Amino acid sequence: MPNTTGRLRSGIRQWASQAHAEAVDLQRDVVKAGCLCIADAPDRTPVTVQGTLRTVTLRPRGGVPALEAELYDGTGTITVLWLGRRRIAGIFPGRAIRVTGRIGVHNGTRVLYNPRYDLRY
Repeated sequence: MPNTTGRLRSGIRQWASQAHAEAVDLQRDVVKAGCLCIADAPDRTPVTVQGTLRTVTLRPRGGVPALEAELYDGTGTITVLWLGRRRIAGIFPGRAIRVTGRIGVHNGTRVLYNPRYDLRY
C-alpha cells in the first residue's frame, strides 16, 4: 500500500504557498493603485478598494433580485451587493475589480451596497 500521507502534506504545502503568493501579489496591486486595503478600510466612510472576485451569486433579498460577490484583496474580504440586478456584464469569479462606496455591516458581515465599479485587467 503506497504512503499517501506524505504526498497529501506536500500538496497542501504547495497549495498554501501558492495562495500566500497570490495574496502578496494582490496586496502589491492594491498599494500600487493607491487604494485602501480591505482590512484597513473604515466602515461608514466613502472608500475605494480593489481585488479579485472570489464568488458571484444571485441571491434575492426581500423578493428583489440581488447580485452578491465576495471581493478579496489579500488582506481580507468584503461582500459587494448590487440590489435589483440579476447579472452585470464582466462580473464573474476571478475578475479583478475596483469598487467605491460606503462599507456597512449587516449581520456581522461587512457589505458594500450598490458600489461604483471599474473592471480591471
